[in-house]
Parts: sequence; C-alpha cells; structure tokens
Amino acid sequence: SVIVPVHNSECWLDECLKSVWEQDFKQTMELSVFNDASKDGSAEIIAKWKIRLEDAGVSVIIGSNESSQPRGVGFAKNQAILQSSGTYLCFLDSDDVMMPQRVRLQYEAAIQHPNSIIGCQVRREPPMSTERYTRWINNLTEEQLLTQVFTSHGPTVIMPTWFCSREWFYHVGKFDEGGKGVPEDLLFFYKHIQKGGEVIRVNHCLLLYRYHPQAATHSVLEETIWNHRVKFLEDRVLSSWTSFTIWNAGKQGKKLYRSLSPANRKKVTAFCDVDEKKITKGFYTFEESEERPKPKIPICHFREASPPFIICVKLDLTGGAFETNLKMLNLKEGMDYYHFN
Repeated sequence: SVIVPVHNSECWLDECLKSVWEQDFKQTMELSVFNDASKDGSAEIIAKWKIRLEDAGVSVIIGSNESSQPRGVGFAKNQAILQSSGTYLCFLDSDDVMMPQRVRLQYEAAIQHPNSIIGCQVRREPPMSTERYTRWINNLTEEQLLTQVFTSHGPTVIMPTWFCSREWFYHVGKFDEGGKGVPEDLLFFYKHIQKGGEVIRVNHCLLLYRYHPQAATHSVLEETIWNHRVKFLEDRVLSSWTSFTIWNAGKQGKKLYRSLSPANRKKVTAFCDVDEKKITKGFYTFEESEERPKPKIPICHFREASPPFIICVKLDLTGGAFETNLKMLNLKEGMDYYHFN
C-alpha cells in the first residue's frame, strides 16, 4: 500500500500520483490516499488519477476528513493506513515524487529485514536547498543510521522514504495525532528504535524530496524537538553511562547541560573545546542551580578530555577541522561518543 496524506497539495499532486502510476513493481499494489480537509483542487486530481491507476491495475482507496479543519499529518497517515490492506506500507508525501524502481527495491529490502524501517537516498528539489542535510541523509553509514539518531537532523532515514511491514508498523504503534507542531515522524522513529527496530537504507536515489515553505516540517517548534531529543539521549545512552564529557563549551553544550536531568548533570565531568578563550576561563558555573555552592564544571582542551563524549558541534560546518580533531582521537562512534548537534 502506498500511503499518501493530502492537504492542499494541488500544485504537486499530479507529479506525485503519476510517480505511483510509473512504478515498475510487478506484484499487487494499491494506493491509499487520505484527503485531510483540502480546500483546493486536490480532490479532483485524486479522482482523475483513481481512474488512470485502476486502469493500470492499481486499486485506489480514498478517504477524507470533510470537516473545515485539518486533523494533521499524523491523523491523515493513520487513516490512510487504516483503510488500506497491503502487507507492506510505502510512505509518500503528496509533494514528493518516487523513482519508478522505488517500491520494487524497498520491497526486496523489507523482505530481508522484517523489523525495519527501510529508507533510501534522495534528490532535493530545488537542488541547492538544505545541502548539509541532504548530504547527511545520503551518506550515513550503516552503523550511523543507528548511532546518529540524536542529532537535530531528526530520523536518519526521512519519513517520505519509509517502507515497512504493516505488522511492524502496528507493533510500534500509530503516529501521534497531536496535529500541527507535533514531530510525529520523529516520535514514531524513536518508538521504533526503542522496540529494537532496525534502520536500513537502500543505497539508490528513489525519491525527489521537495523543499518549500508550506511543508509541514516548518510548523514544528525547534524547542519541542530539542526536548524529545534530550529525553531520548538520556534514556538510550546516558542512563548507562556513569560519567561523560560534553564537547562544546559554547551555547549548544551549555544548553544541553542545563536541559539534562539533575542526575545526568552530575555525570558531566567536563566541557571540552578548541577555543582558547573558553579553555582559559577554566570552568562553567551553573548559575541556575539551587545547589550551594553552585556547580562548576571544568573546561579543557579536547585533547585533555576523557571519553565518552556527547558532541554538540555541528558536523560538516567547519571545513573539516572538527572532523579531523575527532578522528585524531581514534574513538568509536556509538561507544566512545555520540553526536547531539
């Protein structure tokens, strides 16, 4: 089942649904669309493609929210899944376009990895938008798909590329239906990992991933995502560490420290950095603390610091300088350090 939530998508929908029609998958396929209170011409476009797709042997199920208010992406996806019947679910956003081999290649991977979310590489449209993010999505190693789940980039395989079995989807649980401002894909992804799910990427570019101001992603507050990420990091990593160093004595590092639970703050032995000014200062005083005396956390040069590290330095931004420093320490990602950038 190809799962497509729709809300006021008329300017992209033709291209999106045409890409379903162009799939080279030879087995049974259905399209399940849920139209979430669209006010534009989306319904007419869906009706037109229903005829073309059914002529091509693809059954089409259309559901809709007839009220004046949309219920949000999580609700629309859940409804589209509920009304569909395929053994596998292929997620597609109404503003994106699949390459003809997408369903076939991800289906083959899903058979091999039943408890997985299968993603793929993407091509960004317009090409120069979110360059760092696109590079990150497309180049993570197999291991990093699981170790880099805490970064501000969000899921290591992006939601419009997801493919999984229906059985696994319901094992993880549905999407959060909180509506606008809820990072439903991130929350589902975290639950998936907590339940022992694998993350696999088919190393082919199988999706044209569109960037535009109306995208639902833009409605989620950064602070909301930050809080979910911190909690996930605490549950998955910090709960089993007795002490650690925060790499970055600047704004991001201090913000992470302040966001931690009191028990995890006590585990921070130092901040480390390359900035001589910060290092010379010698320590960071946690002014907001109720404790007396207020906690003072040492700041040292990264070469003097002890692993494990939580790294709060953004990747791919320093012309390779940070990456070189990290490499120099010969540490293992997922054991000696995690990125939280």
